[in-house]
Amino acid sequence: MAGQRDYYEVLGASRTASSEELKAAFRKAAQTHHPDRNQGDPGASERFKEVNQAYQVLGDPQRRSVYDRFGHRGEEAGSPFAAGSPFAGGVVDFSDLAASGILGDLLGVFGVGKGERGDLRREIEVDFVEAAFGCENEFSYERIDICKGCEGGGGAPGSEVDTCRTCAGKGRVRMQQGLFPIAVERACPDCRGRGRIVRVPCTDCRGSGLASRTHTLSVTLPPGVEPGATTLVRGAGNRARPDKAPGDLELLVRVKPHPFFRRVGNDVLCTVPVGFPQAALGAEVEVPTLDGKGTLKIPPGTQPGSVLRIRGKGIPHGRSRGDQRIEVMVEVPTQLSARQRELIEELSQELGTTAVSQQRSFMDKLKELFG
Repeated sequence: MAGQRDYYEVLGASRTASSEELKAAFRKAAQTHHPDRNQGDPGASERFKEVNQAYQVLGDPQRRSVYDRFGHRGEEAGSPFAAGSPFAGGVVDFSDLAASGILGDLLGVFGVGKGERGDLRREIEVDFVEAAFGCENEFSYERIDICKGCEGGGGAPGSEVDTCRTCAGKGRVRMQQGLFPIAVERACPDCRGRGRIVRVPCTDCRGSGLASRTHTLSVTLPPGVEPGATTLVRGAGNRARPDKAPGDLELLVRVKPHPFFRRVGNDVLCTVPVGFPQAALGAEVEVPTLDGKGTLKIPPGTQPGSVLRIRGKGIPHGRSRGDQRIEVMVEVPTQLSARQRELIEELSQELGTTAVSQQRSFMDKLKELFG
């Protein structure tokens, strides 16, 4: 364990952090160091593993208690205090581990549902302009919730319900594991943790008390939200059991491509075609902006590929906005009348000396570059 970083430091959390604060720190650190978000960085994978290892320990109250007392030594192989040892003590509830333990949190980072916890991950798609200025959209999706036919009871309307004899109505059963002083608790297999058994099951949910339903919620996205950003809606996920609260819904933001605009940081980029006379003589042209039509002044002698800027027409961030950068694309006419060709030939003769001078300057630079 020599040289291993402190787990609290890895997660960026204080030693007095609550379980919810630790979970929030884990999610933030996992997203920051996820290899998919750090492509080309060979160290991202190791940092991500380190974050996962830290939360596996600190996210478990028993292992955290041991770590606070003994540090990394408490996690060493063969330690009597390590996870899984006879002296880790207490009642081990396997169903709770599957539902809301470390494994569920790790799977959530990868966008996978957290077992029986009921967490969901869905995508919400918004327009480019909506993402720039923020929006409030209605979002509909399917989730597992209380069955309307039996209101979660699992029995057909009017049917009788008996107390489960296996668990005496508690919904939980406890067993002793061999010679080890560990009491293993799990959901009752006969009543599935409800404590009661229905005589006539509900036809809508077949006695489970749960059914798939369409749920609609209003989602508010802030101005300047970036593609790939996530927002968490508490209690909007699946319901694992009728007697448990629903999980959370994590929404991944997708931004539709725009026909004109591209985003770079807080700036908006677009390409605007202008004619040769406009580029040579200068002009004012209409350009699209996030706020509608705008006016751009083309300076005389503007070259193809020049980038002009309109201040404060980019993506809002805080109390300010980025800029709009406009790349000038000079259009060359492809079909010329006899008179147009004659005029261009005359212009070519007039510009002959200047054009040759520019060509020589370019060739000189090219020779310097390649020797």
